[in-house]
Amino acid sequence: MARHFFISLLIALFFVAGSASAESTLLCASTTSTENSGLFGHILPSFEKKTGIKVRVVARGTGAAIEMGKRGDADMVFVHAKEQEVQAVKEGYFVNRRDVMYNDFVLLGPASDPAKINGVKSAADALKKIAGSSTPFVSRGDASGTHTKELSLWKKAGIEPKGQKWYLEAGQGMEKTQRIANEKRAYTLSDRGTWLATKDKDTLDMVIVLEGDPVLFNQYGVMAVSPEKHPHVKYKEAMEFIDWLVSREGQHAIASFRDKNGNALFIPNAK
Repeated sequence: MARHFFISLLIALFFVAGSASAESTLLCASTTSTENSGLFGHILPSFEKKTGIKVRVVARGTGAAIEMGKRGDADMVFVHAKEQEVQAVKEGYFVNRRDVMYNDFVLLGPASDPAKINGVKSAADALKKIAGSSTPFVSRGDASGTHTKELSLWKKAGIEPKGQKWYLEAGQGMEKTQRIANEKRAYTLSDRGTWLATKDKDTLDMVIVLEGDPVLFNQYGVMAVSPEKHPHVKYKEAMEFIDWLVSREGQHAIASFRDKNGNALFIPNAK
């Protein structure tokens, strides 16, 4: 009888421990740029050590990450398409959106610069030269924040690239898209963080052909899935992570994330 009670107690403790472990794991839907750059590998150990909350990151394009949150398949999202984020908050899917950090987009291409973009200051003008010369351009084509920015630039240039022979939609994350563009000696739009983190690792024979246009500013934000929409989400844990990201400690962790040459991949700007 005592032996049966002891076994039952062990089983109960096992399930309680398993439940507690599950409760302390937070699911964050984020972008391929934050994942490919290595940002989470740099900052998460500090947060997890301080709070005991484990963060599991699912990397998708920004559009797919936001949809995960809308369905309640994630507890929070960390993405970079501010207009979409603000709209999703207005629709009631998310709460407590905060600016966290920024970098910028850069136009990459072969060192030979076949479209003669070198010296051009406007991203829209650069795209006009690519289209005018029918030089290959590789788009992420995945509804990500980078893809959204790229489409807005084509629109500003007055060009519809879809369906053109020189325009390839990869349907891949940023790192893979860079590789495809490199293989095809094509141009592509990338976030600076992914470029700095991967250009040497992937031995890419590409260069930045255009940067510095104010329209290429790239803001990242974080927001919690609304517990009113999805009562099962770990709202408390999500808010602990959000509060940490915008705190002095979290912002310092982001600022200290640099490539081997000392270049900052993201600039913290939480208010």
